[in-house]
Amino acid sequence: MTRLARMISVGVDVLRGFGLVLLVSRLLHATGDYQVTVLDKSAAYLKVLAGEGIATAEVDSENKAALVAGIRGKDAVVNALPYHLAINAAEAALECGCHYFDLTEDVAATKAIMEMSKSAKTAFMPQCGLAPGFIGIVAHHLAKQFDEVRDVQMRVGALPAFPTNKLKYNLTWSVDGLINEYCHPCEAIHGGEFISALPLEGLEHFSLDGTEYEAFNTSGGLGTLCETWAGKVRNLDYKTVRYPGHRDLMKFLLEDLALAGDQEKLKDIMRKSMPATMQDVVLVFVTVSGMKNGQLLQEVFARKIFADRDVKAPLSAIQITTAAGICTAVDLFREGKLPKSGFIRQEDVALPDFLANRFGKAYEQLRQVQSIA
Repeated sequence: MTRLARMISVGVDVLRGFGLVLLVSRLLHATGDYQVTVLDKSAAYLKVLAGEGIATAEVDSENKAALVAGIRGKDAVVNALPYHLAINAAEAALECGCHYFDLTEDVAATKAIMEMSKSAKTAFMPQCGLAPGFIGIVAHHLAKQFDEVRDVQMRVGALPAFPTNKLKYNLTWSVDGLINEYCHPCEAIHGGEFISALPLEGLEHFSLDGTEYEAFNTSGGLGTLCETWAGKVRNLDYKTVRYPGHRDLMKFLLEDLALAGDQEKLKDIMRKSMPATMQDVVLVFVTVSGMKNGQLLQEVFARKIFADRDVKAPLSAIQITTAAGICTAVDLFREGKLPKSGFIRQEDVALPDFLANRFGKAYEQLRQVQSIA
């Protein structure tokens, strides 16, 4: 039986913070295959989990010494802290000899974790969520089917099912992560060469199932795919999907009003003025083209995952997909289907293994979103 330490942070959005942690903890705990301990600095949050029979410990995750003491003796750490605390958590896991899994989308944090994993005897697997995470697993799986890969396009969006404001957006996950991906350079491969693209650029439009969308560059979604496919693909990129008009308004806020230089103010504005929603939809759209058996072909993977409107325990689509990603990664590692040590890339996960996993099956859920019952 694996002893799993679960680390979370208070002060992030409820949808990304406590709601997600509660779901991941419940999923792993319910299997009976894991001994789950949740670390948090909020006694109120921990009380809820303790009431369900899940072990807890009150720990300030920003205090590294306290964090080390809390995870020492555990086999693995699953980190759902904000991206700026990922390195701190990974260093604590390294010091304690724990395996490490996280949800960070931050490129700099991932590179730092990759570097520290070189001296580790345990496994380090960051970016186990939706994007980066599942999206990279899908793209890698499709691309491997070709004799020669030309273009790999990844498009992901976590969107309100019922957009009502000018931005056509509601908070569905961490505001910190959202603004981070809108403000940092974006990795890509263009013409066979690695490039750093500007965020919010590369605007395109497409439709799926009769709904119009836009997509544009954002940071972090590619994970390690640029390194994995360097020299083997002509074009490879990742873009975030939104409803039309969102990108232009975000550029106005970040560039014209110069809020890119005062991100805390923008986060505060969004938290106070933009309602969160549990009625969301996650869109996953991957297109790969290339040569196969002497013919130019295209393969597409498309999914829409909707919120679960259970009255007693509603779950948003982004909670479902993110929890499925990291729980599946941990579960496949426990089953011996991933490397036992060192840095584990998302593309080390076989897509058939992921979708067959008890947690990964969430990506087969295609029910339409419903209003409150």
